[in-house]
Amino acid sequence: MYQYETVYLDQGYQFIAGCDEVGRGPLAGPVVAAAVILNPRDHIEGLNDSKKLSEAKRNALALAIKSRALSYAVAYVTPEEIDEINIYQASRKAMLMALDTLSIAPDVVLSDAMPLPSLSIRVESIIKGDSKSATIAAASILAKVERDQYMVDMSNVYPNYGFERHKGYPTKQHLKALTTYGVTPIHRKTYKPVRDILEQQMQLNL
Repeated sequence: MYQYETVYLDQGYQFIAGCDEVGRGPLAGPVVAAAVILNPRDHIEGLNDSKKLSEAKRNALALAIKSRALSYAVAYVTPEEIDEINIYQASRKAMLMALDTLSIAPDVVLSDAMPLPSLSIRVESIIKGDSKSATIAAASILAKVERDQYMVDMSNVYPNYGFERHKGYPTKQHLKALTTYGVTPIHRKTYKPVRDILEQQMQLNL
């Protein structure tokens, strides 16, 4: 998992930032990105793609990352902005925001399959990077833990939707709740299932 980091460290780079985002597919909630600069002298065991880890393991690793990384940052892009600029651009914006918020300026960035041409430093975009790079994996873990907690918090605001279980993804339960209770302010109105319900409501109101 540290092979990419080792290559860059051997080339003289000091601060290698990994970045990743979580939440492209959900119908509700923000897209969340994280950026992490790990300590090359303090390897964290068990880092992997956040989707391949149990919730308990992700939470434990998130605590380890926050306490042992040289720097980390998390950034959100709201559902309203996702609707405005599209999810791809929103994912890129969240990554750039997280990188810009790091307390240490990185000298190289490893991103999970996202080109970041606006950066003036070296960027390597790695397909399935969260399974290949320790720093990208660390970023994916922080982003997922942060986003999952946000959706759990939203389940207290909107208790009929089951956000604490599906985290905004289009499960049968979520689609049924949308049909029954309608669209909330945290739903992405350009996503087809949400858009269809809004169009149905408009037809009924004509």
